[in-house]
Amino acid sequence: MSVLDSPIPRFHLAVPVDDLDRARHFYGDVLGLDQGRSSDTWIDWNLHGHQFVTHLAPGRSEGVHNPVDGHDVPVPHFGLLLTIPEFHELADRLRAADTTFVIEPYLRFEGLPGEQWTMFLRDPAGNALEFKAFADDDQVFAA
Repeated sequence: MSVLDSPIPRFHLAVPVDDLDRARHFYGDVLGLDQGRSSDTWIDWNLHGHQFVTHLAPGRSEGVHNPVDGHDVPVPHFGLLLTIPEFHELADRLRAADTTFVIEPYLRFEGLPGEQWTMFLRDPAGNALEFKAFADDDQVFAA
């Protein structure tokens, strides 16, 4: 089944960036997303079947942080739930691109409900991204 055939609705998310060329390099070259339509002020991206848009918005403000599992997690943030192999492949790709992590890839809640690999980073405009992979997808919403 493709993402387009999935019973899970696809999302649309637009985020501000201060430089479209840097956004194009990061999302296209570093993360490997396919670029869709674009203009002088925005770029559409295929984020695993979801419509993700970077909009030119210079002068935006910084977000806040919340403590989670001994780390300062940036808020707001967004990302994807990947398979464990996809997670490690992306982590390797980001390291190869000399990405600075806000929170290095690590295993969170090991041996507990919701065990997951997670990592946080920022795009060139400062938007926070989290990518994670659950040991058991049935535990995504575990309490």
